[in-house]
Amino acid sequence: MAPRKPGTRSDKPSPAPERRTAFQLGLSAENLAAALLLAKGFRIAARRFRSPAGEIDIVAKRGSLLIFVEVKARALLDDAAWSVTDRQKRRIASAAAAWLAAHPEDNGCDMRFDAVLVAPRSLPKHIPGAFEAE
Repeated sequence: MAPRKPGTRSDKPSPAPERRTAFQLGLSAENLAAALLLAKGFRIAARRFRSPAGEIDIVAKRGSLLIFVEVKARALLDDAAWSVTDRQKRRIASAAAAWLAAHPEDNGCDMRFDAVLVAPRSLPKHIPGAFEAE
C-alpha cells in the first residue's frame, strides 16, 4: 500500500459527531427549502454559492425575479425567524454582489432577500423579503 501524501483529506481529523449532525441537518433543511421553492415555480440557480464575502444557501429565479435565500433550521419556527443576525445579512448581501459580478445576465433582475424557516414537525415557511440589503 502506498503511503499517503501529506495534506490529503485522509490526513485531516474527522469532524466531531455534533458537527457532522449539524451539517446533515443543514443539508436536509436546504433540500426542503429547495423543494418548497421549486413548488412555487422557482428555478434553483445555485445551492451553497460561496464567495470570499460569504455564502448564500440558495439562489433561485422565477421570471425576472432573482432571490437570495437564507435557510434556517431550528427546533421552533419562531426561533429560526430570529436567527438571521445583522452580520449574516451583511455577508449575504456581499455574497449577492459577488453573484451579480459573476453572473452579469442577472443584473437587470428584480432582487430580493428571502428566508426559508425549517423546524421539525412543521412545514417549511418561506418569508419573501425577509430582510433588506444594507
